[in-house]
Amino acid sequence: MTSHRRCLVLALTVIAAGFSVGNVAGQIAEPSPLLLDEKIPLGDIKGRIDHMAVDPARHRLLVAALGNGSLAVVDLEAKRVDRNIAGLREPQGVGYDAANDTIYVASAGDGSLKLFNGSDLKPKARIDLGSDADNIRVDTKAGRVFVGHGDGALAMIDTATHSKITSVPLDAHPESFQLDAATDRIFVNLPDAHAIDVIDRAGAKKIGSWSTAGRSANFAMALDQGRQRLLVAFRRPAELGIYALEDGKPVASVPTCGDIDDLFVDPKRDRVYVSCGEGFLDVLTADGSSYRRIAHIATAAGARTSLFSPDLDRLLLAVPARAETPAAIWVFRPAP
Repeated sequence: MTSHRRCLVLALTVIAAGFSVGNVAGQIAEPSPLLLDEKIPLGDIKGRIDHMAVDPARHRLLVAALGNGSLAVVDLEAKRVDRNIAGLREPQGVGYDAANDTIYVASAGDGSLKLFNGSDLKPKARIDLGSDADNIRVDTKAGRVFVGHGDGALAMIDTATHSKITSVPLDAHPESFQLDAATDRIFVNLPDAHAIDVIDRAGAKKIGSWSTAGRSANFAMALDQGRQRLLVAFRRPAELGIYALEDGKPVASVPTCGDIDDLFVDPKRDRVYVSCGEGFLDVLTADGSSYRRIAHIATAAGARTSLFSPDLDRLLLAVPARAETPAAIWVFRPAP
């Protein structure tokens, strides 16, 4: 090969390499589907952080600071903790009902459901459920609040009288559960029973049970109402199980980050957000009858509690205190 040809080959190789690097750089530079807007410090809050809820009209985030024995009320506009309601025994579940401006807090330590006025945060009522009061779901239209508790029960609360109507017995302690907006069904994760139970809320009884078929630790759950899919997050193995809403038939499964604790559907963008304690957020997009992962975003170890608010159009991630790093709420903005 002549020196002229060698120079030409070298030049073409460099140009090709440049195109290759440019393509890789272009892939890396693609905009993230979640953009971190800010980090709101939670002050002296220590220990585990459990579930959260939003008061959208006041732009407030309600945080069950289980390890701190308190409910942190975060002003999202002022970017600070506005109040810290102390004296709660291992608060786990939080719910807010705009119809009667009431905050509901379920505590594992004493099995209570405590009610607070949204306007002034003063105590309103208390309902004793027995033990291990946990997840809360609010059905504003029906005037009902549902609370998982004990070794296996789902309590139904009347929002007008602040009283328990009944408790539906279950085979194990309920974790995440979802209310089907189109029917009277409630889908309930029962990790210790390796099952997903189906409840008829009108009849207050169990009407079905779906086996998790070898997968376990099904804590998080979400409904994709538009696609008629029930999404169940497993920790062992770390994956998202997709079920047909009509009959519970398994449709597909998608690998996810580890130690999943929360799972949300963003219907506006046809996406799913998954928060994991190993320190990642996974973003999935609908793909035919299943979903595929489009982002794997590093966060912080132990940051597994999150909440997606369609009203605020934000994903809020609770990052617990670690060593010298104080607890904080990381606010992510979906894009576009």
